[in-house]
Amino acid sequence: MPLQNRVAPTGEIFAVAARGSLMGNRGGALHGSGKSLAVRRWATRQWICCRLDFNGRQREVMAPGRYTELFFLDEATALAAGHRPCFECRRADAVRFADAWRHAHAQTANPRAADIDRILHAQRLDARGGKLLHTYDVADLPAGAFVLDHATAQPYLVQPYSVLPWSFAGYGPPQPRPRRGPATALTPPGIIGALKFGHTPMVHVSACISG
Repeated sequence: MPLQNRVAPTGEIFAVAARGSLMGNRGGALHGSGKSLAVRRWATRQWICCRLDFNGRQREVMAPGRYTELFFLDEATALAAGHRPCFECRRADAVRFADAWRHAHAQTANPRAADIDRILHAQRLDARGGKLLHTYDVADLPAGAFVLDHATAQPYLVQPYSVLPWSFAGYGPPQPRPRRGPATALTPPGIIGALKFGHTPMVHVSACISG
């Protein structure tokens, strides 16, 4: 039976068999001794996305007393859920992300990870601890962001001229991207700013095929 450790762009965590291309965590253990999630969905503000392999390290998934390993279809999914690149195993990506963040926020130096986490955490969760949604004009959203169709609860990956329906297994056929109009963004504003200023997230191969 699959463990409950796959993250959707909405930030929700599901138990599905499909594998992810990135791992991550939310700062600590979210599971108990039976490898089932407890009530909480985050431990600290340090939500990161990591490589699946790094320096030959081997881990038991959801080991007792260890942080809960979470898995994502791709980096765009992780960013939409509110995770940022890890400064240890994805150092080059994290520095590139921080540089784009610096330009988006008109800062004179690249921010520390803790500063990014503080801002992102306020943009991730609403007063009830659920996903905080943000409204944009769809024309202002950069490629790599995610939007939500409220009628179907379907997340879509934004591309320059299309939007791609997301699933745990990959992306579906492209649909035309509206030119104007309100859109509900899943990706937090701080990350949208980084996407606008040059951070290009890794996306699943199905996005290249679909788009």
